[in-house]
Amino acid sequence: MHYFINSFFANGYFQNFSGMAPVVGGFLEKMFFGGIILALLIVWSLFWKGMALWHAARRGESAWFVGLLVINTLGILEILYIYVFSKKSKSIE
Repeated sequence: MHYFINSFFANGYFQNFSGMAPVVGGFLEKMFFGGIILALLIVWSLFWKGMALWHAARRGESAWFVGLLVINTLGILEILYIYVFSKKSKSIE
């Protein structure tokens, strides 16, 4: 057993731990920037979702309100609702 442990260390299996520092550092750096991108996407999505929900509530369109509340599309459906679908006003003649 003692021979196995000595040969395990002597053969270099644990001699390259200092070489792992760039790998771990790169991973943490990617996680940090990934977290920043995720935070920006969340802020972007919440802004457009809030605007679209406000428009749907003001117009009394409960189906759009529930759909916009449940479906997450990173702001794409919300932007389409605000600029395309809510522009079609209900004309009362």
